[in-house]
Amino acid sequence: MVADVSVSSPLDGEPDHERAGRKGRKRGPAAWVAMYHSVSDHPEDPYNITVTPARLDRQLAWLRGRGLRGVSVRELLAARARGRERGLVGLTFDDGYADFVTAALPVLRRWDCGATVFVLARRLDGENDWDPLGPRKRLLGADGIRRAAAAGMEIASHGLTHVDLTLAGPRELDAEVSRSRALLAELIDADVQGFSYPYGRVDAQAQAAVRRAGYGYACAIAPHPALAGDLALPRVHIGQADTAARLELKTRLARLCGRGLEAP
Repeated sequence: MVADVSVSSPLDGEPDHERAGRKGRKRGPAAWVAMYHSVSDHPEDPYNITVTPARLDRQLAWLRGRGLRGVSVRELLAARARGRERGLVGLTFDDGYADFVTAALPVLRRWDCGATVFVLARRLDGENDWDPLGPRKRLLGADGIRRAAAAGMEIASHGLTHVDLTLAGPRELDAEVSRSRALLAELIDADVQGFSYPYGRVDAQAQAAVRRAGYGYACAIAPHPALAGDLALPRVHIGQADTAARLELKTRLARLCGRGLEAP
């Protein structure tokens, strides 16, 4: 995913998207969803989408130290439906980089955390060639996806090929959304409930396609207030610079800016 690395947003280090404007929940702080991408030691990172395994380890230590546990979005929403989401944080990894299995998964296991991995159904064993700058990184193949699923991670769709759905025609839009779900469900022999909009961009047409395809939820970044809901969930971007102090600030700002996960 290509991210804007400008620092004009109050949520420093996030891609520059329009803020959601929904109010927070009344019965205590809203849960929230973190957005990761690649986990590796590669120093070149022009889009602010990479954290090192050591940094991820410290970030999850911060979560656990505050009495929080990272879970998949599917688990978070199920807990919310029961009114039991307190203490949970959704963890998501966009693009399905191969380093999720080799670098992220061991850290998640160490801290007893779950996560959702959004993969590209027609780029298995491919590369992130949608990014014009930066290093080429391998994407998960079928074996890696099944390994992540076997470890308890949620496998969800990021589309077929990583196209901006707000620019796609009707046929391409429906194929990216519905066909990707079918292919992944066949691959893991399980239902696929989640979708993540490439680049975090969603409009009414893309959201309608997700609804038609039967997804239970979809993740954006900072959706327009008119679209906000379970088919356009806001997320907090997490990068290499996010120390414990920055994480505390970003999560507080996220709630103030309407990026908490509200009750339906």
